[in-house]
Amino acid sequence: MSPARQIAFGVLRRVSRGGFASDLLRRQSAAARDLALAESIVLGCLRFQSQLDFLIAHYSGKSKLEDEVRIALRMGIYQLRYLDRIPAHAAVAESVELVKRAGKRSAAGLVNAVLRKVNRDPVQWPDRAAALAIPAWMLQRWSKFYGATAAENIALAALEEPAAHFNADTGRQQDIGAQSVVPYLQIAPGMIALDLCAAPGNKTAQMLAAGARVIACDVSPRRMQGVPGERVVLDATAPLPFSIRFDRILVDAPCSGTGTLARNPEIKWRLKPEDLPVFQSRQRRILERALERLKPGGRLVYSTCSLEREENEEVVAQFRPRETYARLPGQHPGDGFFIAVIN
Repeated sequence: MSPARQIAFGVLRRVSRGGFASDLLRRQSAAARDLALAESIVLGCLRFQSQLDFLIAHYSGKSKLEDEVRIALRMGIYQLRYLDRIPAHAAVAESVELVKRAGKRSAAGLVNAVLRKVNRDPVQWPDRAAALAIPAWMLQRWSKFYGATAAENIALAALEEPAAHFNADTGRQQDIGAQSVVPYLQIAPGMIALDLCAAPGNKTAQMLAAGARVIACDVSPRRMQGVPGERVVLDATAPLPFSIRFDRILVDAPCSGTGTLARNPEIKWRLKPEDLPVFQSRQRRILERALERLKPGGRLVYSTCSLEREENEEVVAQFRPRETYARLPGQHPGDGFFIAVIN
């Protein structure tokens, strides 16, 4: 049994229960080649999930399947249709073995029969959203906000493996879009800065490299472990425990993450429209608390890796931002970001 496929199957099962693929993959140990294949299968299955489910129904005639069976079929179809240099017999046989090992031996015949029908013939997808492997509601709202062409480009960018970038100032791996946020703070050496939602610490490192003394905060002690600088664990929606005011404040707010779908594809299938007001309420509270600790004449940057107006323009509107910027996947390199400069 291939270690890569065992890892991929286990990760996808945990993702179906609420885990995040990138975090789960980082915790796996195996040969580099196996880890690379596991990552390719996991992220590919998540990026193309709606297409894979359409094909499962097409080849099997079934819409309801147990999770373990559906995951094994997604993995098999993904390898057969979307990956090159994967022997068909390996994709089929190991998918069958996965359902057996998961205690679903009665479904082995179904998995084998379905995967033996899979080919690379063109498919007539039921709609444009399926052709782009994106939820219809996301495509519709992006078309409304950004136009149909930009919306399709965002969806297409979410199907591509993101390029790896390193920040020359910090030596840390960091998305090129994420690197664009901190320069808007216009940090000068000697400034005292607050990074209010700091984990995993890449932007904190940028602020330190620019010469600031940085107080880095986050609600999660575990996620704070890799954050450089002076660290404080706190809930940023509550009054902040600082007596000083800061020259610069970064609020890189917790958000839906729809600008990072290539990197975190499970968000596509997990997020619901009704989740956005919940994010918005928290983001507003964090921003209000941050502004209470900004020095007169100071500068605050609010950012998210979301493409949704509820989390961006609607959050900052009451604070009269000096300037706002939007980076869209498919139009700009890297993840999508919204950036607002306040004061």
